[in-house]
Amino acid sequence: MRRWLYGLSTLAAALWSQAAPNAQTATPPPEEVDVALVLAVDVSYSMDLDELALQRNGYIEAFRSKQLQDAIGNGALGKIAVTYFEWAGGNFQYVVRPWKIIDGPAAANAFAEELGEAPTRRGRRTSISGAIDLGVQLLEQANVTAMRRVIDISGDGANNDGRPVTAARDEAGAKGVAINGLPVMLKQAGYFDIDNLDAYYRDCVVTGIGAFVIPIREKHQFVEATRTKLLREIAAAPPDATIRKAQATTPSTCLAGERQWRERMGN
Repeated sequence: MRRWLYGLSTLAAALWSQAAPNAQTATPPPEEVDVALVLAVDVSYSMDLDELALQRNGYIEAFRSKQLQDAIGNGALGKIAVTYFEWAGGNFQYVVRPWKIIDGPAAANAFAEELGEAPTRRGRRTSISGAIDLGVQLLEQANVTAMRRVIDISGDGANNDGRPVTAARDEAGAKGVAINGLPVMLKQAGYFDIDNLDAYYRDCVVTGIGAFVIPIREKHQFVEATRTKLLREIAAAPPDATIRKAQATTPSTCLAGERQWRERMGN
C-alpha cells in the first residue's frame, strides 16, 4: 500500500513539474528601446497601384539603408520597436507587421524583407482619425518601455470617415504620443483631393514637440522622403531641424474632408 501511494505521489509530482511552467508562464518584462514607432500607411482607393508600390518601397529601402541602420545603432540603447499597418476607412485597418525589435542591420533587413513579401490591400474612404486611434492602441499594447512614442502617418487625402481627426490627434498628444506626417501630393485634381494637403497635415494631424510634415510632390521623392522622415524620428533631431514648412500659410479647415464627402456623395 505504501509503495502504491509512493508511486502515485511520484507520478503526481512529475505531472506537476511538467504542467507548472505552462501554468505559471508570465509575460516577459518590457524591453527598453529608444523609440516605439508606428508606421501607419494609407491604402485607400485614391492611391493608385503605382503610388502604393512606391510608398511600400520607400519604407523597404529606408530600412535597408546603412544610414538608417547606423542611426538606430547610434541611439542611447541602440534599438527601436516598430510596427507597420495599412489603413483606409474607419473599418479598414490591417497590421502588416506586428511589433518587431530592430537592434542591428540583420533585424532591419529582415523587417524590410517582410514588408516586401506582404500583399498590399486596398479600402474605401480615408480615416486618419481611425489610423491615429489604432496607432495609440498598438503603442499601449507594445511590451516595450520607450523613451519616445511616435505615430508616423502617410496618406494622400484629408479625413472623411470616423471621428474628427483633431479629436484623435489631441487625445494622442495628451498621452505623450508624437505624430508626424508624410502627405502624398502627386495628384492635385482628383475627386477627393484637397488643396495644400501639407498644410492640412500641419494644422490638423501632427502633434508633439518637433512634430513635422514632409510632403511628397514627385514620385522620385518617395525613398528619400521616407528615409529622411525615419532618420529624424529615430535620431530625435532638434525641432528646428525637423520641421519642413508647408507651402500654404492660411490655416486649414480640419473638417474639409468630411465636408467634401457630404457635398459630393450626399452622406
